[in-house]
Amino acid sequence: MRYENRQEMKTRRRNLALTIAYDGTNYNGFQWQSPPRIAVQNILEDRLTKIFGDKIELAASGRTDAGVHAFGQVVNFFTDGNIPVDKIPLAAKSVLPPDIIVREAREVDKNFSALHSAKSKIYLYRIYLGAVANPFVNRFAWHIPYPLDVEAMGAALNLLVGTHDFSSFKASGGAPNMNPVRTIYVADLFNENFFGADILTIKIHASGFLYHMARNILALVVAVGRNRITLDEFQKIFDARDRSLVPATAPAHGLYLQEVFY
Repeated sequence: MRYENRQEMKTRRRNLALTIAYDGTNYNGFQWQSPPRIAVQNILEDRLTKIFGDKIELAASGRTDAGVHAFGQVVNFFTDGNIPVDKIPLAAKSVLPPDIIVREAREVDKNFSALHSAKSKIYLYRIYLGAVANPFVNRFAWHIPYPLDVEAMGAALNLLVGTHDFSSFKASGGAPNMNPVRTIYVADLFNENFFGADILTIKIHASGFLYHMARNILALVVAVGRNRITLDEFQKIFDARDRSLVPATAPAHGLYLQEVFY
């Protein structure tokens, strides 16, 4: 939602919150982009304007990068449109492409902001460990055709739990002067069946995430899993608050915004 238009938007009768799922493969991230670059927000604002009858500007719980997916992205917008909330997912389906879905809609207080009201988020990261690439998961998981020490990866994730300065995992390009202290409530991993493939999934539930924080964490955790660094080295890099010590960012297509809590 454009800051300069926010007060005008708030004069409308309704503030609606939508839970959105999308396959991020074909988009330049979530946040609005100047054409010809197209982001998920470009599509949503254009198509929702068609069904609500007034110009829609969204606020979102956070931006996701190009190629990142979401199951529980939350957006809100102000409208005078009269569509009942239980009819919005079906109305949206009629105008949205098949890789963007409105899962749920609800009417919220005028002061609700998908971005500023968020209390915590869960991100998932999926890794496919098959020796040969799987065409059914190539867009949705990082293919690593090497053995990983899963126990060591779990131990590394456990070191992140609690309230810490996560500067070592903050990429340049995020909001300037953002406080790097975050609280991670859960950081663990488990196996799941995903499109018929055995997948190693990492779950991180935190109070918030810095720019590229989840993907940078995963890059370092995988380095532990491949025995490229020890747990002691992992801890030293974490404590150093120096992004240059972390390997290249993990690929975007393995990452999912799973849920946002308010």
